[in-house]
Amino acid sequence: MHRFRIGVLTSGGDCPGLNAVIRATVASAHNLGWEVLGFIDGYEGLLSPINYKVLTLENTQGIMSIGGTIIGTTNRGRFVAKSGMGEKAMIPQSIIDEAKKTLEDLGVRALVCIGGDGSLTTADQLFENGVPVVGVPKTIDNDLSATAMTFGFDSAVQCVADALDRLHTTAASHKRVMVLEVMGRHAGWIALYGGVAGSADAILIPEIPFSYEKLATFVDKRMSGGASATLIVVAEGATPRGGEIQTIDGATKGEVRLGGIGAQVAHEIGERTKRETRVVVLGHLQRGGAPTTQDRNLGTRFGVGAVQLIQDKKFGHMVSYLNYQIGAVTIKEAVGQIKHVPPDSQMVKTAQAVGISFGT
Repeated sequence: MHRFRIGVLTSGGDCPGLNAVIRATVASAHNLGWEVLGFIDGYEGLLSPINYKVLTLENTQGIMSIGGTIIGTTNRGRFVAKSGMGEKAMIPQSIIDEAKKTLEDLGVRALVCIGGDGSLTTADQLFENGVPVVGVPKTIDNDLSATAMTFGFDSAVQCVADALDRLHTTAASHKRVMVLEVMGRHAGWIALYGGVAGSADAILIPEIPFSYEKLATFVDKRMSGGASATLIVVAEGATPRGGEIQTIDGATKGEVRLGGIGAQVAHEIGERTKRETRVVVLGHLQRGGAPTTQDRNLGTRFGVGAVQLIQDKKFGHMVSYLNYQIGAVTIKEAVGQIKHVPPDSQMVKTAQAVGISFGT
């Protein structure tokens, strides 16, 4: 008798904690007597030339502390399910049919899809076409409303805090204004939590449009009052009042690339205050490196939760983390529901209470 076989893939941008999910999926499946195939480079591994490897306890041992994903990922290719600024694009039926046939030919009875909003949109389309899919949410932006937290977020916040710790000393030595641009397309969770943890003086997020005039006045007042430096954290999706989101270029497939707001903020503050200003863009440093212990634990719980969903035949569902417990919601319910930072949230008020400006 053939062993019960499942598949797993990682799709979209990489982030710390992916390998923890893979390891937990393999380990918990092994304890049930199941076999696991890891499809290489996300959904692309399902298409010709089909690319996968058998994942075992032996070849997933020791991977939890490693960043990235041992089975590769991509946010480009034939399965992109987003176009422009978050708009859904239907995947051609021929692509869906080919992927479905691959799974059937390999005897894969269920597929674990680990990815963000776009990748889970793809998973939902596969499910609608009869593929037994379960989802695992992955986004360092922590912007999926169906889960209180996603793995990778804590590691990204730690990266921001570490960068601010380093910038404090060099900024103070030269009495500079330092602008740190961080990830956060449509939600400012990384900027907010990283900024507070790293003792930023100002935090600019997409949910709170800022004023250059008020930000410059804040900086001037600080520096004139004897502050040796001012550190400003800005999410890549932050915008000034009446302004537009800054983009690097327009992608032909998938989401447009954001970037440039840090340089713009640095320029405006420098011009308005006549103070020496520098900008640092963290970029993919936030995605790399070893995951924090919190992300390792959450990734492990998500991997176990995904296998449990398969056991319970709850296909078309995604594991979620709510009220400190692992649960499940439908993938359809999860995608397209961005979790924004409430401008009147306790964390924003906490930041304001310690003197952090949001440029308002």
